[in-house]
Amino acid sequence: MKDSSKKYKLKNRKDKRKRESFIPKPVANRMARRIAITTGIPTLSGMGVFIVSYLLIIKGITDVPPSITLLSSAICFLIGLLGLSYGILSASWEDIPGSILGLENIRPNIEKMRSAFRPITSKEE
Repeated sequence: MKDSSKKYKLKNRKDKRKRESFIPKPVANRMARRIAITTGIPTLSGMGVFIVSYLLIIKGITDVPPSITLLSSAICFLIGLLGLSYGILSASWEDIPGSILGLENIRPNIEKMRSAFRPITSKEE
């Protein structure tokens, strides 16, 4: 009997850890909205650079060097990549939503991430 109760307790601890490590739905929705905006707009702009460049060349308006097209789209995609991090870190991870820009949430969220990756030390050591 004792052996089965140990297994149950061990399994119960694992279940508790799993339940504690999820992102609450309101927080996930805030993150998703911010990511959609801060990543979506630059990414669409990066694709738009190719279309605009193509149209400018085809219509004979101007001759756009391929390097300019590539550099412009790369900058847009890089901004989109940075927007992904900004979207996650600027969202309020608490029940109360933060401000529109969320700049006040970045530092506390970075600290929360760092503490999540720190090794857990026991008091016995």
